[in-house]
Amino acid sequence: MLIKQSILKLISTLVLLLLLFRSGNCQDDLKSLPVRIMFYNVENLFDTYNDTLTDDDEFLPDGVRRWNNSRYYKKINSVYKTIVAAGEWSPPAVVAFCEIENRKVLEDLTHETYLSRYPYGIIHVDSPDERGIDVCLIFRKDIVRIIDYQSWIPSDEKRTDFNTRSVLYVKCAIMGDTLHLIMNHWPSRRGGVLAGETRRFSIARMVRNATDSLCLATSGKAKIIIMGDFNSDPDDPAIQALVNPQEPEKRSTGLKLANLAERSSPGIPGTYRYMGVWEMIDQVIVSDRLINCNKGLFTVMGNFRIFAPDFLLRNDSKYPGLTTFSTYKGYRYQGGVSDHLPVLLDLDFR
Repeated sequence: MLIKQSILKLISTLVLLLLLFRSGNCQDDLKSLPVRIMFYNVENLFDTYNDTLTDDDEFLPDGVRRWNNSRYYKKINSVYKTIVAAGEWSPPAVVAFCEIENRKVLEDLTHETYLSRYPYGIIHVDSPDERGIDVCLIFRKDIVRIIDYQSWIPSDEKRTDFNTRSVLYVKCAIMGDTLHLIMNHWPSRRGGVLAGETRRFSIARMVRNATDSLCLATSGKAKIIIMGDFNSDPDDPAIQALVNPQEPEKRSTGLKLANLAERSSPGIPGTYRYMGVWEMIDQVIVSDRLINCNKGLFTVMGNFRIFAPDFLLRNDSKYPGLTTFSTYKGYRYQGGVSDHLPVLLDLDFR
């Protein structure tokens, strides 16, 4: 633990020095670096104030987790350091999150840390989740221009009955090219693999219908990135219903999606470890147009990776090998960043 704390202090010092040096050279960075997009489940990043409209009681100073300002700001700073490290000292153009309680948390992250040296904007919409956690993003206004954003729930669900996270859709422009970003946090499998399966299928069909519509509206030219914590592995039936639907009418739209997380990458084999087994539940899925294009933004299969530096990992006390350095283990506070690892996607330009 002392070694890990020393490493975190060293990283903090290096981050501060490099940010001070490079913040005045952002435009030079843009000419040489790929456009980096990050997705991160930050494990219950709540503030310390009671929201009477949601079930956030366990994350209060007098709650069962004894969540207080000291722990909150330690986590905020750990998340900011992770973002900067993932950007290789020039923070990513887009950082999408899940398990963020509200807009205030994003404001503290972007205004009360050294991320404030970069012009980050915020896209946040309250979801109908019972605990009040949301899907949201921050974006660098010197790189990204927001055109539109919406919050989606399946049309066959009554909003009063839909008590999980909505899907966040953001249409944006980067380097004169248009991107469609679709952020997800699908219902948990807590209680067994079948738990929440019906709703995961419902959300998968909704997202597929939306991407088919984008494809038709743009004559097949839509550049789409679907990312998130899907609480499902790439071969799960709900993911396959999104990526490889069997209905003839969906195949006829001509939209092809590629799940970049299907291919194993060197290092850590997943983003979340449960009972000693790594699971690849945080994924990035892209439209074929983003891979096979000869103009504007594009990516390749190898541009997706799990970000797994040593400071986000620790030895598993119960099972052999490494696991994530989470904030809590059960109800015991550990002081780590998250029980998930972030994923990254680089976009190039031609």
